[in-house]
Amino acid sequence: MGTDTAKMNSPKLGEPYLLTPGPLTTSYEVKEAMLRDWGSWDDDFRAMTRKMRSQLLALLGEERAEYDCVPIQGSGSYCVEAMLGSFVPKDGKVLVLANGAYGLRAAQTMECIGRDFHLINKGDYLPPRGDEVTAILEQDQDITHVLIIHCETSSGILNPVEELAGAAHAAGRKVLVDSMSAFGAVPLDASRVKYTAMVSSANKCIEGVPGFGFVIARKDEIEAAKANSHSLSLDVHAQWATMEKTGQWRFTPPTHVVAAFLKALDAHHEEGGVAGRGARYTRNRDVLVEGMRGIGFETLLADRWLSPIIVTFFCPADPKFEFSRFYESMKDKGFIIYPGKLTVVDSFRVGCIGQMDEDVMRQVVTAANQTLDEMGVATAAPPQAALDERKKLAA
Repeated sequence: MGTDTAKMNSPKLGEPYLLTPGPLTTSYEVKEAMLRDWGSWDDDFRAMTRKMRSQLLALLGEERAEYDCVPIQGSGSYCVEAMLGSFVPKDGKVLVLANGAYGLRAAQTMECIGRDFHLINKGDYLPPRGDEVTAILEQDQDITHVLIIHCETSSGILNPVEELAGAAHAAGRKVLVDSMSAFGAVPLDASRVKYTAMVSSANKCIEGVPGFGFVIARKDEIEAAKANSHSLSLDVHAQWATMEKTGQWRFTPPTHVVAAFLKALDAHHEEGGVAGRGARYTRNRDVLVEGMRGIGFETLLADRWLSPIIVTFFCPADPKFEFSRFYESMKDKGFIIYPGKLTVVDSFRVGCIGQMDEDVMRQVVTAANQTLDEMGVATAAPPQAALDERKKLAA
């Protein structure tokens, strides 16, 4: 893997690192690619779209011939809704496997688009498991699809996708995967997971900028999705059919974002693809977790469930700790962290993805330690109740 710290953005240049699960810190070359204007109907831009779709499919490995890639304008949640509304028939039913905010958002989406669903809500500490999926599918024969969140970024948990998909397929159900924050850095082997469709976004592990996401789905499933969608603009089949016929997006595409994404895809390939990108992120996580634990912070999750994407830490119990002050001090030092999304305990999150390496993560730990000293926080240890809750739920 060839990362070059000198090429990465630096807070010293006045631009803080985004320690978030996306948008994230991007390279100068990605930013520079957005300086040219493109005509959405022009042959040059249509060639860019073809190249982008082809390069994304290349990340699938040997199974890519069975799949196609359909970019969708908007944020990641637009793509999740497009996938659910296009591939789940109006009389279908989805088993939604939730252990955080994004699984719950998918359930809310199902409710909004008028599709039936069964929700498993595991809370913030643990993943759903295959035996649970098997039991529910045996009980509820109306379920046609199982939705798996690859990495639940509200907690940072990496869910066991292959185990869950295996349980779904053994019961004769189809699999949908929200790999929004994991695709491109965490393997998602189409030959093993055998998903009907998956979604991700430009501004995650490929390290592009926000503006579109993409659906990767089996070609036969895309063809079968005709007239399924509840939406004009989020119809995956209609978008695909237009691109296949004309090479154009149906409605105005984010041209500058596509240009930046192509540059990001080139860098992803140069770093060693999924394996290379994932190795850097994993090292970022390991250095961060070791350092933060060394100054007294505790992670929400046990080591086995920690993703290389983002890590959730409990807020210290010390009454002198104020998250808003901690946040602003970290920002002043060049690091923008992410508030927590947990409902049970106070927490914050630190992303491991983007144009950062392990040296940057050591700087993050140093900045956090300095900030605690400035606040007069004696210890970063969390409330005992938070640790007790984690122990109870993990038992």
